[in-house]
Amino acid sequence: MADITLPPQSRGPDLDIGNEQAAGRIGKPVFIHWMEDLGFDPQFGPFYLGFWGAASFIFAGAFTFIWLMTMLQQVGYNALAFIKYFAVLQLDPPPSYYGMGVPPLEQGGWWLVATLFLTLSIFAWLIRIWVRAQTLGLRPYLAYGFTGAIILYLAIYIIRPIIMGSWAEAPPHGIKGLLDWTNNVSVAYGNFYYNPFHMLSIFFLLGSTLLFSMHGATIWALEKYGAQEEEDEIEAPGTGTERAQLFWRWTMGFNANAYSIHLWAFWFAWLCGFTGAVGILLSGTLVNDWFQWAIEAQINYPQVAPPPVVLPPQ
Repeated sequence: MADITLPPQSRGPDLDIGNEQAAGRIGKPVFIHWMEDLGFDPQFGPFYLGFWGAASFIFAGAFTFIWLMTMLQQVGYNALAFIKYFAVLQLDPPPSYYGMGVPPLEQGGWWLVATLFLTLSIFAWLIRIWVRAQTLGLRPYLAYGFTGAIILYLAIYIIRPIIMGSWAEAPPHGIKGLLDWTNNVSVAYGNFYYNPFHMLSIFFLLGSTLLFSMHGATIWALEKYGAQEEEDEIEAPGTGTERAQLFWRWTMGFNANAYSIHLWAFWFAWLCGFTGAVGILLSGTLVNDWFQWAIEAQINYPQVAPPPVVLPPQ
């Protein structure tokens, strides 16, 4: 079998992308060669910012400033206490009695302002990815993939609270606060584990983990055959790529190729966010008790009293 073993290329050929596409790039490429010994690409820069990139960073900076300053205020601007309690500090949404109204800043108004900036930052970044892909002649599939996370974010922070009629239904901004919100939603609506869309979301999450680990381990295992040099690998038989396909075909009965494995990974990752969004949107809006729903759908057995214990006569 033919082998193509190529040394890692720290510098690829110069690309003639034109002045228009190159405009707006910041800095020059810097090569840190010891990164190659760790298996990483040694080149850093140049970096393209552009209008939408700058807008995204500005909005994200505003969100981060409001979030951190409100939590710093909660500990009396004590830096040591801020570091110590960072994981449990949080910026809470307005109380439920404000509904969809605009409360004072100290009673959830800062949460509304911070969430607005966070949302603007996310959408500016999405547009940035889309515009960069169009400018460089790529299909905007990275932007499509990003929408999987955006849909879940919008469902949790924007759409579901609007349907429920209260910003209080949204989670706070904070590590423990978000985890507590997730647990509380599950408890309030009859155990989220019986939500079929939650089941699908976890399936796609674990499936993504499996697919990425299988793909990563396969390419890593074939490094000595130069399998990472996909352009040359695709054009020649008997290479690391073909060995990988034979391995999986003999192991599972079928194999993916260098194109289809990325389609599998894309859809599993995207559907993880999408199905999670559907599951959370249904909770409290159409379904108030997922455990009871599972019983009616014959997914779970109804709870019944245990049979009486009859003791033998003494």
